[in-house]
Amino acid sequence: MRDFKGYIFDLDDTLYCEHDYVKSGFWVVANELANYRLDIDVSEIHQMLIAEWKRNGRGRVFDEVCRRLGIDIDISHLVHIYRGHVPNISLYDDAKKLIFYLKEKGKKLGIITDGNSTMQWAKVKALNLEKMFDYIIVTGDLGEEHWKPSETPYRKMIKYLHLDFNDCVYIGDNPNKDFITARKLGMGTVRIVRDVGDHMQTRLSREYEADYLIYSLTELIT
Repeated sequence: MRDFKGYIFDLDDTLYCEHDYVKSGFWVVANELANYRLDIDVSEIHQMLIAEWKRNGRGRVFDEVCRRLGIDIDISHLVHIYRGHVPNISLYDDAKKLIFYLKEKGKKLGIITDGNSTMQWAKVKALNLEKMFDYIIVTGDLGEEHWKPSETPYRKMIKYLHLDFNDCVYIGDNPNKDFITARKLGMGTVRIVRDVGDHMQTRLSREYEADYLIYSLTELIT
């Protein structure tokens, strides 16, 4: 792969493991639910949340676990706690190595990440990314119509970095939205496939997939 002046990353499951974020949020919610069921250990409630998530996805985890525990609580309160918690997460080792390498080489670094603003910025702060990257865009700040694959965050990033599209590469994990616009605009694209993640088994048509497929970010260190 050729050298680029700007390296722009996705966040979830690219730089850190999003499942760790989910488990971290569930732990805070489990502590809240334990106040209503003093006869059950927090760790047991935490495991119930994780088991329900693994079984049926995230959509109604809190509803189902509260029903089974016999807890009558406003679910939106639990969602608020989950979204507002200080996450216990860390960068993947290969992400640390690549970021350090790119900064040593004087490359410009950016992040474009979709999602709720409160959640995504909490992740950014927990990972201490603001000190490492030149510019970070949480598309939740721009409005849902500007989430990837919208061109808006890519154009905003390029303008801020003072680079051309063909000077930059976008690195992400989700072919549903990470690469199609980046490629149309002339950016290089790289897909990271990890052992854990919601999109690791997804395979789409050529226009949605990245130019390069890698299994560790250290493959980009040359």
